[in-house]
Amino acid sequence: MKSATAGSSAAAALLVALAAPAFAEGELNLYSARHYDTDEALYADFTKATGITINRIEAGADELFERIRAEGANSPADVFLTVDAGRLWRAADAGILAPVDSEILERRIPAYLQHPDNLWFSFSQRARIFFYDKETVDAPPLTYEALAEPRYEGMICARSSSNIYMLSLMASMIAHHGEEAALAWAEGLNNNLARAPQGGDTDQLRGIVSGECPIAVSNTYYFARALATNVDGLTEGVEKIGWVFPNQADRGTHVNVSGAGVLRNAPNRENAVKFLEYLASDQAQKYFSDGNYEYPAVPGVGLGDAVAQLGLFRSDNLNLSALGENQAAAVRLYDQAGYR
Repeated sequence: MKSATAGSSAAAALLVALAAPAFAEGELNLYSARHYDTDEALYADFTKATGITINRIEAGADELFERIRAEGANSPADVFLTVDAGRLWRAADAGILAPVDSEILERRIPAYLQHPDNLWFSFSQRARIFFYDKETVDAPPLTYEALAEPRYEGMICARSSSNIYMLSLMASMIAHHGEEAALAWAEGLNNNLARAPQGGDTDQLRGIVSGECPIAVSNTYYFARALATNVDGLTEGVEKIGWVFPNQADRGTHVNVSGAGVLRNAPNRENAVKFLEYLASDQAQKYFSDGNYEYPAVPGVGLGDAVAQLGLFRSDNLNLSALGENQAAAVRLYDQAGYR
């Protein structure tokens, strides 16, 4: 799913674009940490609908974040688009984003999926849920808390503690239960691992197919992608995998997001706001679900076929700013628990 502009080519594109930044009316300078080929339709349709040309620079979120800070008031960037609420919080906390006053965004994006002061908005959701081997697991965990129960010893595969998705999950546990309980949870989860944390979410799901991991923690879109396309080492065994949306009987399932904000020094601010409003449109929301197998952020938008196979769920309405606010504590508690 990665585009050809990722990695070294992204760095080259960055240098070229910065050598001749565009400030003209009718343009938008987008700094994007999303690298999905399917997003091309998003940008093309926005330009077709508005006449606004998008000058896109793609790189890693941290690289773009530091670039924006270094450029300061001279930055050509209008919009910062990235994945994970923790990264959005970091941008807001650094003071590089400006509040957006938009009735469209306020009406369409649920409150928990936007910054309390409108510094960023979410446009797609990735639920972090449990997948399990239907042939060997009779009673999968139904809550995040249950992952730490002794009955799941040696059964769970998950990513490393440094992964942003695992940090955000821990941050949500801190928000709901406090640090003492979150530490005990991390210790229990660490004791229940089937193997040392390694690889990405697809690797956790492959572990179910190979028989190494009876239970895996993963974002939904990795599995939905295997339902829709051929993912080596996963699609051929997808029929043996079941899934659980955790905590449906209480607070709801933890979600993470893709989101964006308008830069404080945006030279094309009006166009930037139009772009965010476009991302909240039904058309763009369908692209997120059809093209990259994510859940829309806007309620009521139809799901893509693969996402629909996973089904609807009740999400945790914790404001996602809490994921960033508790990120440093999440790192510390994972370290204390010995979870690597």
